[in-house]
Amino acid sequence: MPGSPVDSLRLVGHVFSVSGSQANIRLTGPVRSELPDDRRITVGKFLAMRTLRSSVVGVVTDVDTGQKPAGEAGIPLTARVDLLGELKEGKGGSVRFQRGITDYPVIGDEVDLLGSDDLRRIYDTASADTINIGQLQQDSSIGARIKIDDMLGKHFALFGSTGVGKSSGVAVILRQVLEMRPDLRIFLIDPHNEYGHSFRDRAQVLNPKNLKLPFWLFNFEETVDVFFRGRPGLEEEVEILSQVIPQAKNMFANARNGEVQHSLRKLDSSTTGYTVDTPVPYRLSDLVSLIDERMGKLENRSTTTRYGRLAARIEMVRKDPRYAFMFDNANVGGDTMVEVIGQLFRLPANGRPMTVMQLAGFPAEVVDSVVSVLGRMAFEFGLWSDGAVPLLFACEEAHRYAPGDKAIGFGPTRKAISRIAKEGRKYRVFLAVVTQRPAELDSTIISQCSTIFAMRMANERDQNIIRSAVSDAAAGLLAFVPSLGTREVFAFGEGVALPTRLRFSELAAEYIPRSESVSSGKIDTASVDATLIERVVERWRGATMGNRHRLGTTTQDHGTPTPETGSTTPLEAERSLLRAAAPSIASGKAPPVTPARQDSDLRARLLRK
Repeated sequence: MPGSPVDSLRLVGHVFSVSGSQANIRLTGPVRSELPDDRRITVGKFLAMRTLRSSVVGVVTDVDTGQKPAGEAGIPLTARVDLLGELKEGKGGSVRFQRGITDYPVIGDEVDLLGSDDLRRIYDTASADTINIGQLQQDSSIGARIKIDDMLGKHFALFGSTGVGKSSGVAVILRQVLEMRPDLRIFLIDPHNEYGHSFRDRAQVLNPKNLKLPFWLFNFEETVDVFFRGRPGLEEEVEILSQVIPQAKNMFANARNGEVQHSLRKLDSSTTGYTVDTPVPYRLSDLVSLIDERMGKLENRSTTTRYGRLAARIEMVRKDPRYAFMFDNANVGGDTMVEVIGQLFRLPANGRPMTVMQLAGFPAEVVDSVVSVLGRMAFEFGLWSDGAVPLLFACEEAHRYAPGDKAIGFGPTRKAISRIAKEGRKYRVFLAVVTQRPAELDSTIISQCSTIFAMRMANERDQNIIRSAVSDAAAGLLAFVPSLGTREVFAFGEGVALPTRLRFSELAAEYIPRSESVSSGKIDTASVDATLIERVVERWRGATMGNRHRLGTTTQDHGTPTPETGSTTPLEAERSLLRAAAPSIASGKAPPVTPARQDSDLRARLLRK
């Protein structure tokens, strides 16, 4: 049609019906398999319906033979097209694409197969606010560009089954974001320790060995979750904690200011000025002392038991070497909140504006609390700094920490992530969620993500969740999701000009995410012997033992382990201990009971009660 701003290959048909979001096309030209790929009409192809003032762009979602039988001229075909937007001629004769339909086609309007030049007008919008994450599936010569401000500012999600290249896609997106936004900080939750080497040149990697996250930064719900090992807290003990924690905080503050508290009894939680959630330091020794003093004032044994049991819980967690990141040297240097925030969120960046938080290795029962603390601190730092530093909080396996079923998971973790989703953009705290099971993720969080990357998924529930999150005009494209190839993805929403089928860029081998907790080396199973098993057992036991209690070692006051007997290994030392105890065991005599063992037995009896 004269004056139409379309670079078409040729006429392919005419419009014969139109609805609010779809049009049906009667194809007039031959559609044969021997035609070149750029001239074949099939699902996924883009068509342009030429109107008087614009060209309406749509994507073919279905091709059918219609109701009529085949005639001499060939089989009559019809195509159903989802309407996506318009190409309009602007001032100066330039053609630009806009989403939405303002000028609908009418019956009889001619339809063209969209050419490469028009695809470039729609997709190849290289500018300072876009990143290139791959290539279009329709034309690999055209880059798949994402509007970074729209993607970040309104949150984004990436969904896909295991093995489809989801982790590589995350790495591609985040590496491009780091290049384009050097002022942005990225905090990535990494449950399987697979991103450390992928970002080793741009990120610090935190894990249980080098993380310092003082216990007093945990709010009350998170603290209860830690002390009760991920189980619901007993009401009586939780009430005691709610009273003594503010008092312990006040005691520490007074000691730091040089004030002496002559009597614990004079402390009243209602007058300390601190709440159970105030992030200020306190000592566990003060906490236990307050509990013991309260227990000493009681005469009813059934009542004192709950105090002793609570003190035992606190001591057991404190002595568990797996919790060393919370309790070891937690108060060294006094109030270290500024240093902790600086380390977590890379302030200053020092060339590494990203943090990869590796969770494999943390006690399973405390992982939810750790994620809750980190998510809450990310939001509150943005809140109280008035968004001074933009921060992207990226959460892999998000369905584990913010499940849709309120009966499972840890409530404060879901609340922390949901709060970022709902309010974070006001304070420049952005959210990226990654999961293989969107049907199990809190639907409120999905609804807040304005850009969605959908990779191959076969589960119908997962597809329905995504279908409910995208616009009606793009919903028909979800039929392609189960058949997507590896690294292929459909992108929907604010970050893309149109719903886009693309292939993520291929990463160099050294940047491909892979789990660091699984050895890549191969072992000949025929050569496995007791030596290997001994090493495995030693590592196994060592994961739940501290340096101060390794078999065959003692620790000096400064904390450095020294061998008791020359170069004896821990395994050999254990054997020596067993040999030494053998005569007593054989004669029926128990080994001598040490004060430490008496204390341990007492704690165990209290916990059983």
